[in-house]
Amino acid sequence: MGDVESATVKLAELLRHPEDLDKIPALKAEFMRKKAAVDGQLRHGLKEQLELTQSGMSSITEGQRTVNLIKEEMMKIDKLCAEAQNMIQDFPHINLVAQTHKNFESVEKMRNDIETFEERLESLELLLAQDDEDPANQPHLLQIHYGLTQLRDIRDEAIDQIKNSEESSTELIDNLTLENGVTVQDLFTRLDDVVDWFDKHIGEACINLIELVQTGNDGMVVRLAVIVEEEEKTDKKVKALQDAQKEFKDLASRFKSITQGPKEIRGYKDKFITSIEYVCKAQMDETREKFVDDPDKIDKYFKWYFNNLNTVKLGMVSLMPKKWKIFETYTNIYHKQMHDFLMSFAEDETLGPQFLLAVSNWVDKYYAKMEKLGFSEEQLQPHVIDNRSAELIRTYRQIIIQAVDQFMDRINAQDRKSFLDQDRTAYEINPDGVFQTRSLGDVWALFSQNIGVAASSQRPDVADGVVDSMFRALTSRQRIWTQLIDEEKAKYMGPNPTLDGEGVAVFQEWLVAIANDQIICIDDDTEGSGRASFLSVFEREVTPIVSQDYMIDKLPKHIDEVKNGYIDISSRCISIFCELIFLTDFKPILSKFFTPEWYTRTDMASIIMTFRDYLSDFADQLHRSLRDLIIDSLADELLIQYLCAVRNKGAKFRRSDQFAAKMKDDLLTAFEFFRAYPQGIEITQRWRAVEYFLALLECDKSQVQFRFEDFKRAYKDVHVSWVEAVLRSRDDFERSMLVAVKAKAAEGVAEDALVDPIMGRVK
Repeated sequence: MGDVESATVKLAELLRHPEDLDKIPALKAEFMRKKAAVDGQLRHGLKEQLELTQSGMSSITEGQRTVNLIKEEMMKIDKLCAEAQNMIQDFPHINLVAQTHKNFESVEKMRNDIETFEERLESLELLLAQDDEDPANQPHLLQIHYGLTQLRDIRDEAIDQIKNSEESSTELIDNLTLENGVTVQDLFTRLDDVVDWFDKHIGEACINLIELVQTGNDGMVVRLAVIVEEEEKTDKKVKALQDAQKEFKDLASRFKSITQGPKEIRGYKDKFITSIEYVCKAQMDETREKFVDDPDKIDKYFKWYFNNLNTVKLGMVSLMPKKWKIFETYTNIYHKQMHDFLMSFAEDETLGPQFLLAVSNWVDKYYAKMEKLGFSEEQLQPHVIDNRSAELIRTYRQIIIQAVDQFMDRINAQDRKSFLDQDRTAYEINPDGVFQTRSLGDVWALFSQNIGVAASSQRPDVADGVVDSMFRALTSRQRIWTQLIDEEKAKYMGPNPTLDGEGVAVFQEWLVAIANDQIICIDDDTEGSGRASFLSVFEREVTPIVSQDYMIDKLPKHIDEVKNGYIDISSRCISIFCELIFLTDFKPILSKFFTPEWYTRTDMASIIMTFRDYLSDFADQLHRSLRDLIIDSLADELLIQYLCAVRNKGAKFRRSDQFAAKMKDDLLTAFEFFRAYPQGIEITQRWRAVEYFLALLECDKSQVQFRFEDFKRAYKDVHVSWVEAVLRSRDDFERSMLVAVKAKAAEGVAEDALVDPIMGRVK
């Protein structure tokens, strides 16, 4: 159950956004690759373990067979000895004399060894002193080792005999004194000092082993190998004796040839291996300090690592016993140290993301270098970072994404607060003389910085994820602005509007600033300053660092989506800006249209005058690309409000009134204003809806349905409810007119009908 929950949590982390579903094929491929790698390692490990198990079982079987044979032979010998004692007369006396002779020889030999012990020890001290003067070669190393081995055997034998004697006592050896007054215990203590001195020489040679090979001091390396190998053999004998004494204590003690020699394991081979680990660890610690200061130079820091292994491969293998497999031994020790080194950084959450990146990037380079040395990735176990490359990259990428998200959240929260507080200091006039929010540049500066961070990783998979997060941040910011604008609009145009002149003025300034922001993000001023837009610069920065698939499949799609979002928001801002003008300035005027007062008023001229005032105040503060848009929006909103005025209380068209002439006068006044702009002709074409409106008013009652059909063919989205209001405003309205129109509407729209959305907004 815990595994299922863990997998669910992991999936939730990987698929946090709808866009993340696109990552499923890549994630699946990555998991399949990891599974294949793990399966390969398991097969390789299982094969090795099976071979080891089979070899061990064979060795155990063979050993058991040998032990049984030895036991049988010993039983035969013991039986023969027992039978011989009965066969030979006076055997007890002969045996006693023989045993006495043997003991005498042993005592005599021990006496001679003890008497010459000090002299031989002094000779070894002299040789050690001479080797101290030439530590790189130590020519007497083998001689010293041989002499010390003999003295150590003498000491062990003496102590063993004393322990086995009837007078066995710890004080006995202390009281044995030579002719010169030196006690045996003093000699043995002095021997320990000389052994420590010798071990120091061996230790220094082991530590400097790589340097000895690199300088061509093969003789010293061979001497060291001979000593360690000899000690290894001796330790195996001691271990065998200890095992035999443990299993067959009584039987083994009866054979002196078994009990003679060293009694303790000296462990020179283990010390040799430990010295390799120590040297590697010391160099790793030195590398760690450099890596912490500058993780980008990891290749440089680990040159020694591969130089050492190459030295072992080329120069040391031939100097060491083959059974040691010295190159494999070094490689396994070094690989384990590398694993521990890298994992210490991979698991340290206090370190910055650059360390995760350096570790992850190093893995492929490391295995490539080890491949050149003859070791494949499967042979080196465990994996140098436990197969966590993908996880580290995701973590590194997520750190960058979190930094982007957190910074964007702060910017969005501050903008939201400034907008709701109607803070006029949150926007400014930029060098081009137009309004823009102060946070606009911060957003793109943040992106540029983090694009640089992603680029420094030199990993397209990192860049893809970071760029994706930036597009999500941009679309999220667009949604936030859309929501804020709609919520603020609802305050003045919703079900329960509040009319606050000062609030509307600030809202309009914000709308101009926000609209300008959107266009500044996508406008490339190729004809003027030649300055590229923020989005173009962003695209130029991310193109070289993302993957080829992302650049071809996703990047154009995201660019178009964001660009369309900017255009939609800017258009929406300008449209609402114009709607607010009609709400605050024209509401009383618009209520007079098509009423009896309309014929005597010049309201259209007043509206145009107000337009001029607004444009005088805001035109220079609008981005040049929006100046045509605000004219179009004013024209469309005026047309919509003009046509909707048919619902005004008191609106009525009498056959005797000159409403056609009045409409023409209104249109000429409006057209005079709009034709001063480049799109004036297009605007007058859109105002042709007034002609169809007038046709519905002027036509004969029997022709209404046909004029409606003409209207519907030109403006597919015209609402029947509005047409009903037009018909009811006629002084000759009859129910049959409305029935005829609805019947015509039920017939559907001709296939060649035009789609002009302007009438869709006339309700």
